[in-house]
Order: sequence, then structure tokens, then C-alpha cells
Amino acid sequence: MSPIALGSPVHRYTHLDGLKKLDPDALDGFGTRAIHVGSDPDPNTGAVIPAISLSTTYKQDGVGNHKGFEYSRSGNPNRSALERTLSSLESGGAYALAFASGSATTATVLQSLGPNAHIVSVNDVYGGTFRYMTRVAQENQGLETTFVDLENADEDQIISAIRDNTKLIWIESPTNPTLRLIDIPHIVSIVKSHRSRPLVLVDNTFMSPFYSSPLLYGADIVLHSLTKYVNGHSDVVMGAVILPSHHAALRDRLAFLQNAIGAVPSAYDSWLAQRGAKTLHLRMKEHGRNALLVARALEKNPYVKEVIYPGLVSHPRHELARQLLPPHAARFVQAEAEHNPDGSFPYGGMVSFRIRGGLEESQRFLSSTRLFTLAESLGGVESLAELPAHMTHGSIPPAERAALGIGEDLIRLSVGVEEGADLVWDIEQALRVAVEGSA
Repeated sequence: MSPIALGSPVHRYTHLDGLKKLDPDALDGFGTRAIHVGSDPDPNTGAVIPAISLSTTYKQDGVGNHKGFEYSRSGNPNRSALERTLSSLESGGAYALAFASGSATTATVLQSLGPNAHIVSVNDVYGGTFRYMTRVAQENQGLETTFVDLENADEDQIISAIRDNTKLIWIESPTNPTLRLIDIPHIVSIVKSHRSRPLVLVDNTFMSPFYSSPLLYGADIVLHSLTKYVNGHSDVVMGAVILPSHHAALRDRLAFLQNAIGAVPSAYDSWLAQRGAKTLHLRMKEHGRNALLVARALEKNPYVKEVIYPGLVSHPRHELARQLLPPHAARFVQAEAEHNPDGSFPYGGMVSFRIRGGLEESQRFLSSTRLFTLAESLGGVESLAELPAHMTHGSIPPAERAALGIGEDLIRLSVGVEEGADLVWDIEQALRVAVEGSA
């Protein structure tokens, strides 16, 4: 495993497995790495922010003698800088590869498994991932997927789902949109005991590298839709995978496919995403604080049936959420404890809730908010709201949506970084209009 990002003057976490050496970057805190890693001043001009390299091709001093770049699909200075930043932010990471979208990232990973493979996926998976697994990979490469409730399944159920040709376990935690929390270390320990030893992938989009570090839990691959929190400004579509140092061969395989398929991000998008990542630690703290405020307000609201936010002390997996916090997030949560005497804590910016009523009330709520914009996606500085059953998860068959609890009363919020009190006011007035039927 690569050097662990410590971020503590006394380095209390040097006992973590796989820690072999410390490089200067690894000794810096999360926010320091976000700002500096991959952003060295330009040696020629002294510019402290990397320039945007729009060139598609690069001069060679002789045949095959170049400065690390030949053709922009194969490699670009801005993409390389972003990938270095990402591998540093995802604690335990050594390699990162950026792609043109989160869906392109998903497609590349699944294509790397080859024909007639089998995977086990959490059942409450993002609708686009479900669509690719069942409508594209299944038809084009014979991929079979077994969907399992990884939140509640016992060891025997998980083991029985794994076959000799199982190549990958696909985890989202928290899941989208019901925010089910998966015990990643527990799943890893079960999977690694099976003779087929499939890889474990965690889609870490909802938590971002700030609130979760799956590589430290034993995961083999971390996937992000960088469109969401890492970029954070709703102006880039991009994805990435991050791997630990012992997966150099897997990195090379995915890098080959990255180049061969060509689903790579532009230099400008890479530059924007790296700029966004520089404030990730600041934004995630405020996303978490605001989400906790909103979740508490929803919990008290008579027009709400259920609130789903693992940071609430009332959430059934609250303690697991606390246990899974990486060191830097745990320190932030501890510092916030004086403001949260009930034991609740900020845990990302996603909140889901069930409104009293059904489709009519949900639609009225979504058309009555002033600050929460009705839109798909998440993780930007602005607050968004959506109806998963008819939007992000519309591609999942109705019976399966119902079994997952994705009904027409379930509303998903991406809580932004506006003033928290304003967001609470907006939610409360929209709920009143939605259920009572008048402004």
C-alpha cells in the first residue's frame, strides 16, 4: 500500500497496515494535499497555478524521445496533474486514472473484466450503473450480475452469491438514493476468504475522499464521479478510479483501456476539476454541517414520515458511520462535537426523506422550493432536489424500485453550501405548501 495520508503532527495512525515509508506529501494534511499536490509552480514561468495545455500533440527530440507526452488522448499535463491530486486525496491511493465521465469510468472497469464474467453488486445501486450492468455489459460481453442487499446480508448469503468466475464486488456506500450504509471492512474480509478472490470496488462519490477512505478498509478500487463533490461546481462531467500501490498491474490494464477506448477528459475539464478539488475539504465540512441542520429540521417536521441521514444519532447505522470515518474526518467530527451534544455529526451532504403523501405532494414540494433547484446530479455548491423514482432511478423496473424503497414519496436532497438557516427555511415552507396545498 502507498504511504498513508496522515495529516496529524504526531502521526497517530502510523500503525495502519501496509505503511512502509513516508514521503513529504503523505505527511501533510488533507487540505494541504488538495491545494499543493499536482500543482507545483511552473519551472519556466513561476506560475503557481498550472497552465491549461490545449495542445493535442507534443514535439519529440528524436523518435520515441519525448518529455512524457506524445498525444493528448494518451496523456496530457493537466490530466496527469489532476490524477496526481486524486491519488493523494484518496487515502491509501497510489494511482489515479481520469475519464470523460463517471459512466465511462464504470464502463471501462467492467470491460476490463473480459467476457462472460460474473460480478456481485449492491442491490441499491445508482440507476446508470444498473443500466450499464444489465443493458450494456450483459448484452455485449456476457456479464452476469447478482444483486445483493449488502447492508443486511449475512456471511453465508454473501459467500453463496460469489461464483468461481466472480471477478468483482461492486459497492456503493451510502447507496443512492436510500443511503444504506455498507460495512466495507466486513465485506472485504468475507470476499477475500473466498477462493475466487474477486476485487472489491467502492463507488465513493457520495462521501468524497473527505468522509470515506475505502482503500484503508481493504478495497482494491475506488471510483468517483468527479462531476459531483470533487469538482463541486456543476460545470464538469468526469470520472476517475484510484488504486493502491499493490495494484500496479491492474492500473496498467485500466490505463491501456483508457487510451484504447479514448474516453478521456479534456485539458480544460481536468484543470477545472483540479481547481475544484483544492477546496474539497472546505466544501465537504460545510456540506456536512448544512445537511445535518436540514436533517434535524426534517426529523421534527410533521409533514415528513422518515428522514435518512447516517449522521443523525437516530439512524440505525449511525455508529457504523462513525467507525468508518477516516482519520482526518474523525478529527473534524470531534471538533464539531460541542455543537452536537446529542451525538449526531456531519456526514456528507446527501439527505433523503419520505414526504407525507405521494406523487402529488412530492411534485408540489419540488416545485415550491426557492433555493433547492429541481435537477438531477449532486455535490455542487448549490442545493438540489429530485424525485429518484422518476428521475435518476427511472431506468430501474418499478417492481425493483418498490422493493428497494424508492417510492414516489422519496425525495433526495443534495444540500449545498448556502447559509444553513436559509436552506432550512426553504425546506419548511415548501413542505407546508406541498402537504397543506397552499402557500
